[in-house]
Amino acid sequence: MTLTGVQTFRYRGERRHCLAGEGHILHPDELHDGGAGTEEGFGYRILYVDPSLVQQALDGKPLPFVADPVVKHHDMDPALIACLNDIDEPIGDCERVEIALVIAGVLEKHSSAPRNKRVPLCMASLLRVRDLIADDPMIQHPVKEFERVSGLDRWTIARQFRAAFGTSPSRFRTMRQLDLARLMIIGGMPLRDAALEAGFADQSHLSRMFKRTYGLTPARWAAALT
Repeated sequence: MTLTGVQTFRYRGERRHCLAGEGHILHPDELHDGGAGTEEGFGYRILYVDPSLVQQALDGKPLPFVADPVVKHHDMDPALIACLNDIDEPIGDCERVEIALVIAGVLEKHSSAPRNKRVPLCMASLLRVRDLIADDPMIQHPVKEFERVSGLDRWTIARQFRAAFGTSPSRFRTMRQLDLARLMIIGGMPLRDAALEAGFADQSHLSRMFKRTYGLTPARWAAALT
C-alpha cells in the first residue's frame, strides 16, 4: 500500500501508477520493477506472504490470479489496511492465520474467477472460541487451544469467526482488553498498571491500541472524564 507520494512500476508489460491510499498486488512469478513516480519520492508498506499459506486459507482451492494489480482507494479492504498498519506489532500464530485469510479474501475479491457459495457457520463451535477469549482476554490463547475447544481447524475458525462476529479472534481479544483497561482507568488505576493488568505488553502498547480504536490516547480519554 502506498502511504505517500506516487509509486510507479512496470508489471506484465505495462507501466502502472499507485497513488497514496491505493494498493497493488504482485504475484511472485511475475517480473516487476518499482520506483518513485515523482521527484517527491514515495513511502509504502508491504506484506510478503508464502502462497502456500494463502492456499490453506482458501481451503485448498486454486490460487486466484489478479490481472489488474492496482487496487483503488475505495476498494482497499479495511482489514488489509489494518494488517499493514499493525506490521510493527508482534505477530502470533493466531494473527498469522488471520493475515493470510485477509489476503486470501482480497485475492478472491479482485480475481476474475467466480466466488464459491457460502458454507453454513458452525455457531456452537465459534461461540466456544468467543467465550474462551471473553472469559479471560488477558491471556493470549494459542490457535491450538481454539482448535481444541471448537473441534475446527484454524483456517475454518479464522474464516467463520469474522463472518459470525464481524471481526477476527485477535481483534476481538484486543477489544475486550481495552474494555478491561477502561474500567481500571475509570477506577483510578495508573495507566502503566492498567496496561499490564489488561494483558498489554506495556503502557505504550495500550496507548497505540487505544488511540487506534478510539481516536485518542488513554491519558486524554481519562482527562475528558474528569
